[in-house]
Amino acid sequence: MTSPHPNPLPLRGRGGKILLAAAALVLSACTTAPTSTPPLNEPAPAKAAATTATGEVLARSDRMVIYSPVAGESLRGIAARLLGSEDRDWQISEANGGVTKVDPGQPLIVPLKPMNPAGVRAGSFQTVPILCYHRLGTVGGKMAVSPGNFAAQMEWLAKNDYRVIKLSQLGGYLDGKEPLPPKAVVITFDDGYESVYKFAYPVLRKLGLPATMFVYTDFVGAGGDAVSWPQLVEMQASGLMDIQAHSKSHRNLIERVSGENEERYKRALDAETAGPRDLIESKLGTAGQVRHYAYPYGDANELVLDTLTRQKYTLAVTVNPGGNAFYAQPLMLRRTMIFGDHDLEAFKARLQTSRRIGQTP
Repeated sequence: MTSPHPNPLPLRGRGGKILLAAAALVLSACTTAPTSTPPLNEPAPAKAAATTATGEVLARSDRMVIYSPVAGESLRGIAARLLGSEDRDWQISEANGGVTKVDPGQPLIVPLKPMNPAGVRAGSFQTVPILCYHRLGTVGGKMAVSPGNFAAQMEWLAKNDYRVIKLSQLGGYLDGKEPLPPKAVVITFDDGYESVYKFAYPVLRKLGLPATMFVYTDFVGAGGDAVSWPQLVEMQASGLMDIQAHSKSHRNLIERVSGENEERYKRALDAETAGPRDLIESKLGTAGQVRHYAYPYGDANELVLDTLTRQKYTLAVTVNPGGNAFYAQPLMLRRTMIFGDHDLEAFKARLQTSRRIGQTP
């Protein structure tokens, strides 16, 4: 039997008495112990007595826990213990009106199931920006972002409550199963330049920020300013950089070469999608993990989309700017280019994390 789901937002402001009353409702709503229903995509929290070694569980249902913390506890620590990951601390904050710190003895709602997976709020809805970089340094014209500017951008995200998430996390969000932090951002790199390994990767590692690198495999290991396979192996092994496909040759997939009939065109699309996937997985030892694709030049047509679906890709990105709402097409995700002439203010302006209802993309 599902317990009533109180509106969490005003509870904190009215004090612990209302939260305790909500806890009583949760407990009294069921005459039997609640079923053990784990949070989506997370292991079930370990069964424990009402009083833990740290704080006290005042009430529990299959949807939430009412928890009374003690001195020294943090939202991240509570999230790690009750939700399976300290990175889910934002869910506790959001469920309690945006609290940022723990007050001993002040009860907290800890949601065990997604409260708002679509990110829809009064008058607005969440959008997730995917940022696109190409190379770092001074060579490469407009596409080249200086290492100093890149570091400043990543540090600004980290210091201003943005949560850099993995591209793969968009899957559950688009399926309506998993919420994302209100200021979620995805970082990506295209082509496969060695400057990403030399300049971007150390910054990401220092700050603990994940990213995706889309490579076209004819370029990898080609010398010059191309990244090598050993460098890709190292970055993939870190758990921070996810290596995914950006075609085999970087040809525009919607344009046919001279004399290319329908059958040859279809075979070429297979080579540009299945080929890089198989090679990356073979070189990196990541069988079954290359399921994301970046279209060369950002272009796709129906036949390209059909090919990606048949090749079992689940997410694909364009270079159409803007954020991605819960209803975004998984194989046509928006992505915003970051250029070398963007100062920090221009960078901030491209972080579209919400949109007013009725506002055009």
